[in-house]
Amino acid sequence: MTLQGKIAVVTGASRGIGKGAALALGELGATVYVTGRTVTPGNSLPGTVGETADEVTALGGTGIAVAVDHHDDTQVDALFDRIAEEHGRLDVLVNNVYPSADLTAWLGKPFWELPVEAWDGVIDIGLRSHYVAARRAALLMVPAGSGVIVNVSSSGSQQYSHNIPYGVGKAALDRFTADAAHELERHGVAVVSLWPGLVRTELVMAGASKSSDGSGRDVIALPGEGEFDISGAQSPLFVGRAAAALAADPDVIKRTGKAYAVAVLAGDYGFTEDDGSVPNVLLRPDAE
Repeated sequence: MTLQGKIAVVTGASRGIGKGAALALGELGATVYVTGRTVTPGNSLPGTVGETADEVTALGGTGIAVAVDHHDDTQVDALFDRIAEEHGRLDVLVNNVYPSADLTAWLGKPFWELPVEAWDGVIDIGLRSHYVAARRAALLMVPAGSGVIVNVSSSGSQQYSHNIPYGVGKAALDRFTADAAHELERHGVAVVSLWPGLVRTELVMAGASKSSDGSGRDVIALPGEGEFDISGAQSPLFVGRAAAALAADPDVIKRTGKAYAVAVLAGDYGFTEDDGSVPNVLLRPDAE
């Protein structure tokens, strides 16, 4: 697979799954616009857009860091205007930006105990921002008759997880994937939802602890959902390789409108972790 000469945007790529997607696209030679709010090191979690862009370049792609607050449409417009001016096209959009750090304070709580901003954060940033970016991407992709939009979603769209805003947001995102695919397929643009398993993001690792059963296992405890062993969790890069595989697939239009678990795509495309493994630790196995 190769993405040499392709132009990509990954939103929310300072760290986590977004960073993994940017690096995976870079591995295949893409030029990647890395967006996010974090530009200065020293925050509670590691990672900046500049650091991610540098790693993309080191892997053989071309990383371009752009500070963007995806809650500000003006900044989003400026990003896509810049891409149009510099390249005249866009081949790949990975919609990943999400208020994960904010979500941790609201895990496992019924909706009547949540502040309204819990809904606003998830729906405005985790859903509306994807819509806004996809709209601008489509304005470049439709005239070219090609393109791939990957929405980082969750099997929480199908089964209760974390809280009501989370599930509603992910269900709406998968609905957006399906409906956008319906409108874009005739223009040669594919839209696919991606369902990661448990992922070893910086946030997850910061919240890890030893198992309560005395086994010494490293786990992440989620209120109301139990403990999950992170030793077999997916790396952000592994999840990113799923997005990159979709972007590089010449027949990706056959997958448009659907949601795919990362481990399923690993089986279909043959990508692995760096050690050759295909981890599949799930938070919601019944939903798969």
